[in-house]
Amino acid sequence: MKIAIMGIRGIPANYGGFETFAEELSTRLVEKNHEVTVYGRSNIIDYKEKYYKGVELVILPTISHKYLDTVAHTFLCAWHSLVQKFDVILICNSANSAFALIPRLGGKKVAINVDGLEWQRAKWNILGRWYYLLSERIATFSANEIVTDSIFIRKYYQKKFGKESTFIPYGAPTEKESTTEVLDKFGVKPGKYVLYVSRIEPENNALEVVKAFEKVETDLNLVVVGDAPYSSEYIRKIKSTKDPRIIFTGYVFGKGYREFQSHAYFYIQATEVGGTHPALLEGMGFGNCVLANDVPEHREVLRDAGIFFNVKDESDLPEKMQHLLDNPKIVQEYQKKAVARIMEAYTWDRITDRYETLFYKMIRKS
Repeated sequence: MKIAIMGIRGIPANYGGFETFAEELSTRLVEKNHEVTVYGRSNIIDYKEKYYKGVELVILPTISHKYLDTVAHTFLCAWHSLVQKFDVILICNSANSAFALIPRLGGKKVAINVDGLEWQRAKWNILGRWYYLLSERIATFSANEIVTDSIFIRKYYQKKFGKESTFIPYGAPTEKESTTEVLDKFGVKPGKYVLYVSRIEPENNALEVVKAFEKVETDLNLVVVGDAPYSSEYIRKIKSTKDPRIIFTGYVFGKGYREFQSHAYFYIQATEVGGTHPALLEGMGFGNCVLANDVPEHREVLRDAGIFFNVKDESDLPEKMQHLLDNPKIVQEYQKKAVARIMEAYTWDRITDRYETLFYKMIRKS
């Protein structure tokens, strides 16, 4: 098949979940002898070669603005795709759902991965939230197929719109990184830190994690990996902590990110908005004991392979942290459970097979 992926910042991945997803999926589809093109944004991707691991890269301009970056770029990608001989196009992010109609004018099959309930994020104003709510509805008729990455989101589309979707979750690696170069750079020792990874935005509860860690008794560090392009005031508030044990790394990608995930004592997933969170699966795949905010999406992924806390209860998170800090045997038990859960349902090879099956199904319907 000739397959295109758009609606993301591009590859090589250097930002977030959709970019890692596109890299993992596209390169594996190439290994299966498909021709894959991934669209990227000129303000993000500075990779100079035409191909990356066999994947063709098409870099197009965009508008570097909080509300326009994604949609402006995908609009251009959709028109560019009209003159290409793609069999299937995968669009990421429900915000781009209206643009699925453009390649369909040219007879192309289009699937859209709608991601989570983005309108719930605090960073969007009333107009932004309205646009995402509208885009969810548009997705139900603009694409040939909707892909949901969690059962929770699939049920949401069933109940709200009466629309069926194909459930294909995110994937995760299962091999640890043995090196510690980036840990050394930040003065962190393997096994001597608790890890939190996320975009630093209010609904991801970084502030609550920092406040909870300030209350625990330990000589371990809390390493906060992440940043956000439009949350400067919130980030300043978090970084105002006086606790010297807390280390803020900013964005860390690639090998450095894998190092942090590979050597943590345990991992905290405090998010409350979205579908299947990539960092959660990656934390599990790298063999971490996971302490997760008790929301349906996290229950769905972890089942009995993690420990849960209520972020609304100020005493619960520090108590659960302290319990794990004081009981390394429990941590070790959940490390094994986490990897087993990933191997059962979330390996990238398994995810790629399911997308390939979906794409063949879409083509056969034509």
